[in-house]
Order: sequence, then C-alpha cells, then structure tokens
Amino acid sequence: MSESSISNTPIPDIASLPQDVAERLSITKEKAGFVPNVMRVLSHRPDEFRAFFAYHDALMEGASGLTKAEREMIVVVTSALNRCPYCVIAHGAILRIRAKNPRIADQLATNYKTAEITARERAILDFAVKVAAAAADLTDHDRQAARAAGLTDEDLWDIAAITAFFAMSNRLASATGMRPNEEFYLMGRIPKDK
Repeated sequence: MSESSISNTPIPDIASLPQDVAERLSITKEKAGFVPNVMRVLSHRPDEFRAFFAYHDALMEGASGLTKAEREMIVVVTSALNRCPYCVIAHGAILRIRAKNPRIADQLATNYKTAEITARERAILDFAVKVAAAAADLTDHDRQAARAAGLTDEDLWDIAAITAFFAMSNRLASATGMRPNEEFYLMGRIPKDK
C-alpha cells in the first residue's frame, strides 16, 4: 500500500516525529510486524496521538470486568453500525485472535444477533448498540436487562466508554479515508507459521 493510499491526510516520515511517538510506532512494528495505518495517520498530530492512544490503552488493555475479546466485540459491532471499514477490519482481526475464532468477527459485523455468542456477550452488545444508536433513549430497563445477564455497573461504564471512544475513532477514520492495512485481512483466519 502506498503512502497516498493510507489516507487523505499527510503521513509524516517517522524520522520527523517526536521521539516518544516514533518509539511507539517502532515498538508496534516490532511486535506486530507492521504499523497500523491509524497510528501513521494520527502521528501527524503528536499531542492528539498521545491522548488517543492513552485513552485507547486504558479502555482496551486496562483492568476491566470485560474480557479483551468482549471489548473487541463492542468495537466490531458498533463500528459496523457506524459503517467504518477501517475499524471493522482492524478490530475484527484483533477479535479473531483474542477469541481464537476465525468466524466471529464476520458474524458480528453482519448481524450480532445471529452470531455464535453467549447470552452475556449478546447483552454486552445489546447495550453497546443502544449506546451507539440511541444513547439518549437508554432507560433503567436497558441497565436492568444488562445486569440480569451478569454485567455490573462498572461493566456498563466500560461498554459505554468503548462505544463512545470508537464512535469518535470511526468518524476520524471515515473522514480521513483511512484504509486498513493488508495484514489485517488474514490475521486470525489462518494459523501462524510455527
């Protein structure tokens, strides 16, 4: 993928970035084998890059009653609702790996209500979809239904925060014409070479 096809925004040369931002890109490349385009695009505004990834990491990697796979499910389903190909494809890849299930992301992106998921996961996604599509219409009934599935008030906070954060991310990705890295398409679908 050429630099110009990553996004319609300027992509800075890594050598021109502040040391901490360049270091984060380098560490990611070492771990994943590539730098996700979202990082390349956001790096042109280092302060926003730092804030974005600090909140991202707190939500997606920090302590939570939600598993990392459940968090990725929220991203895939709400990003599909927001019609954001970058986040559906990128987080679908992460979900396939975290859930150890090559089918799950496709099922969730097309219709989570018919996906092979647990009642708890369906309750998580029902709440996330309500936050994404009609947060002002949330009622105690919605919260009680989620609690009946075993979710806590802290879980509901996490669901809402992840949904809201990725609504912003979805809109940035769409507005900038951000393209998913080619690597995401096969991740978690085929076994890694040993």
